Amino acid sequence: MPEPGIGPIIAVAIASHDAMPALDRSFVRRLDLTSLQLFVAVCEEGSIGRAADREFIAASAVSKRLADLEAALATPLLYRHARGVDLTPAGETLLHHARSVLLSLDRMQGELSEYAQGVRGHVRINANMSAIVQFLPEDLAGFTAAHGQVRIDLEEHLSPEVVRAVQDGDTDLGICHPQAGIGALQARPYRRDRLLLAVPQRHPLAALPAVRFADTLDHDQIGLHGHSAIDLAMARAASVAGKPLRLRVRVTGLDAMCRMIAAGLGIGLVPDRAFALLRGVGALQAVPLLDDWAEREILLLARDFAALPVTARLLVDHLCAQAPAQDPTPGSHAGTRP
Repeated sequence: MPEPGIGPIIAVAIASHDAMPALDRSFVRRLDLTSLQLFVAVCEEGSIGRAADREFIAASAVSKRLADLEAALATPLLYRHARGVDLTPAGETLLHHARSVLLSLDRMQGELSEYAQGVRGHVRINANMSAIVQFLPEDLAGFTAAHGQVRIDLEEHLSPEVVRAVQDGDTDLGICHPQAGIGALQARPYRRDRLLLAVPQRHPLAALPAVRFADTLDHDQIGLHGHSAIDLAMARAASVAGKPLRLRVRVTGLDAMCRMIAAGLGIGLVPDRAFALLRGVGALQAVPLLDDWAEREILLLARDFAALPVTARLLVDHLCAQAPAQDPTPGSHAGTRP
C-alpha cells in the first residue's frame, strides 16, 4: 500500500462519467491518497477505531478524513452505528475504484523503482541495414544478457528514414550512416566500417590490390534499394567521376547482393564486416577501395540523450562502451580469399 501523505491524487476516475455525470471534478484536487487508503482500511476492518490502529493514526483523524471525503463526493459513504460501519451504495462504488487505484499505484511504484535501477523498460531502435548486419546482434545480445527484463524493439530502415523517425519521435534511438545530415539531432559515435568492392573470384578486377570506385564504373553493378547509404554514396561518386552507374540489379539486402555477385551478374560495394560474415554465399573476392569516402562512421542519434528513459540511456552507454573493443580494423577483411 502506498505510504500516507503522498499528496494530492492525480485526476483518476474515482467514478465513471455515467455514474456521476454532474459531479464537480474539483473534488479530485481535494482528494489525496491517504484518504483513499484510510477509507479502504475502514471498509476492510468494519470499524474506524480498528482502522486507526492498523494505520497508526488517531481515530479522530480518520473520522475527519472520511467526513472530508464524503463532503468532496457530496454523498454519504458509510452507515455509522455502535458496532462499527457499513458501506452505502456510493461507498461500495468508491471502495471498488479506490482498491483499483491503490493497486495501480502499487504496481506503478514497483515498476518505476525497476526503471530507476535500469532493470526493466522498453527501448525502440531504428537502424540501417549495415548496422544491423554487422554489429547490433552481438551488441544487443550483450546488453540483454545483463538487462534481461528490458524489451528492445528494433526496426530496419534506410538511413534517411532512421533520421526522420528520430526527429519525429517515432523511435528512441537511431543508428545509421548520416549521409543526408542529421539536422538538430544529437549524435554519438557508435562504429566505423569501410566499404570494399565485392567481385567474383574470376572477375578482371579480382587481381587488383586496390581500386578506385571511378575505375569500376565500366562494369555492371549490383545496387541496394534507392536512398540507402551505399546507394547514395555510389550515386555521388559516379556523379563526381562524370560516369553513369551501370546498375544491372537492385536488391534489398546484403546477402542477396553477395549472391547476385557470386552468380556473375555484377560487382558491388559491401561493408567490410558484412563481407566477412556473408562471404560464404559464393566464391567472392574483396578488393579494397582507395576512396576516402569508403570509410564510414555509424552514429547513434537521439533528439536529446539526457532526456531518454533510464533504460535507453543504459543501452546508449553499453553501445558506446562495447563498440571500440569489438570494432574490426577498417579494411581488415578486404582482400581475403575464401
